[in-house]
Amino acid sequence: MIAKDLREEYLFSGHGACPGCAMPLIARQAFSALGQNTIVVITASCFGTIISTFYPIAPIKLAAYSTPFASAGAAASGVRAALDMKGDAATAVLVVAGDGGTFDIGLQALSAAAERNDDMIFLCYDNEAYMNTGIQRSSATPWGSWTTTTPPTNLKDQPKKDIVQIMVAHRVPYVATVSLAYPEDFARKVRKAREIRGFKFFYALSPCPVGWRFSSELSVSLARLAVQTKVFPLYEVENGSRYILNEVPEMVPVNEYLRHQGRYSFLREGDMERIQADVDREWTRLTRQIERAEELGGELNF
Repeated sequence: MIAKDLREEYLFSGHGACPGCAMPLIARQAFSALGQNTIVVITASCFGTIISTFYPIAPIKLAAYSTPFASAGAAASGVRAALDMKGDAATAVLVVAGDGGTFDIGLQALSAAAERNDDMIFLCYDNEAYMNTGIQRSSATPWGSWTTTTPPTNLKDQPKKDIVQIMVAHRVPYVATVSLAYPEDFARKVRKAREIRGFKFFYALSPCPVGWRFSSELSVSLARLAVQTKVFPLYEVENGSRYILNEVPEMVPVNEYLRHQGRYSFLREGDMERIQADVDREWTRLTRQIERAEELGGELNF
């Protein structure tokens, strides 16, 4: 049964997440939108280690299966196959993975599940580094950001991997970005995906007070600023072709988002201007994709 509203709780207090961590809020919103008839596949991550497998606490009121770092996509495919063998098409399979288990270590299994179009929802919460093991850089870490493996003398010099476009290129039925700061949009997209057969990918930015170096009460504000500065646009893509913009940003300068984060306190002269130019370029690319899809009647033909 799909939850009727977001007051139905499937993630409870008492877990070990850090104060201000966005990840439990993201999972909580997804669980509430999907409802009780859901099996959650959890890979190694802050969510897997700190919340779901912290013996003897079990704060998730859903059936859950814990799997090694690299295998979330494959494990979820197996769960889906078992349900299909039983004739159970009603139970949703939801993967919850961080950027390490999505962008990097888990990418092969994720890509394979997407290519097979296995019927599942894969939710990536992206805190932009390997936070659970010491704030090491990942391919999700933005350019110019500090981590424990990109010290101030050698800030990350590679751009962030565009995981959304990688998944769109698989031509799966549904890809969407979601934000904890926009819960109604989040819930609508999850419920929409629940009714779509095939592979669905959700991408959520997950502000991390410890790794990003900001005060814990700012998590939701930073998630909202990421959208309004165009750093994290809210949109959805159907069948690898139909682009839909969900929120028109206020075009706030990107510095308003970055200045609260200590991980950007080592930027050099000209770096802020470069980041703003990168954000503007990616926004232009996205809007052109949306405009082209509209010109072609909602479809982008490859």
